[in-house]
Amino acid sequence: MKAVVEALGQSDAFLAFMERVSAVAAVDRPVLLVGERGTGKELAASRLHFHSPRWERPFVPVSLAALPRSLVEAELFGHEAGAFTGALKRRAGRFEAASGGTLFLDELQAAPRAVQEKLLRAVEYGTVERVGASEAIAVDTRVVAATNIDPRQLVRNGRMLPDLLDRLAFAVLHVPPLRARQGDIAYLAERFAARFAAELGRPAAPAFSAAALRTLSAHTWPGNIRELKNTVERAVFDARSARIDHITLDPFASPHVPPIGEVQEGVTPSWPPEASSLSPPSPSPSLSLPDAVAALEISLLRKALAASGGNQRRAAALLGLSYHQFRGQYRKHAAALDAGGKAP
Repeated sequence: MKAVVEALGQSDAFLAFMERVSAVAAVDRPVLLVGERGTGKELAASRLHFHSPRWERPFVPVSLAALPRSLVEAELFGHEAGAFTGALKRRAGRFEAASGGTLFLDELQAAPRAVQEKLLRAVEYGTVERVGASEAIAVDTRVVAATNIDPRQLVRNGRMLPDLLDRLAFAVLHVPPLRARQGDIAYLAERFAARFAAELGRPAAPAFSAAALRTLSAHTWPGNIRELKNTVERAVFDARSARIDHITLDPFASPHVPPIGEVQEGVTPSWPPEASSLSPPSPSPSLSLPDAVAALEISLLRKALAASGGNQRRAAALLGLSYHQFRGQYRKHAAALDAGGKAP
């Protein structure tokens, strides 16, 4: 007997999602999980399986994006000996391996169109054909699929068969992103820290300072739980005391960013040097407060981008922002920045 893979959380959004997963698990129909990267779609699929009547049978996860496109069909449906170069003997596919249990198809959008046609038939009629075979094989496999892209957009772009989407959409479960799980960031961070400290052989996990917890809570976590776990483990590893005061949100930010005004390659320096390139503009008395704030933000963004040679990560470092905070500001003022026009 396998244990249910652990999924942690205590927020209302997380608990409501888990309740929905447990309810859908009991109904023997296909399920489509939709969620951003790192939200735990495979954990949800595992929970669906182990809370279903199929829990004693195989749970077979497959990442379609990790398979070469030319081999996806053979991996899922199997092949006969001699079906293609290198097929020396008959091989059962993942559908047959999961018969009686659950097949989890992650990154569904990576399936070629011809494979989607066969998936539709497998889900609709419970039969598959090995590559190179002429006869269908009956399988009893529940399909749980997942994508990190809006499936309706995939259909509009011609990347997913609408009939397949309709067949999978008995239950569409939207996995909540970490930013929507109020209170779970600190809860998960403490548990990830405790686990990693034990893995490192430390007697106890360092505690997060109030400032560190504020930094974690304020971040948008585009990589969700996977990003949080890596960030926390990095902080635990770097901690030199019983308390974590500093959180490195962007490990790719170089500590060797040239200081403001440093000569860039191919640029002839002037003398005497100009005043700080990031000095804010003088406010205009004709502007309202919101317009004046916007003008200041646009001016600083432009100057930071100019000083960094257009490198947004360096520009973020110059402004004392994380990369994601910088991207938020850039999107906010994209029209003015891209047009190069005057700030409001």
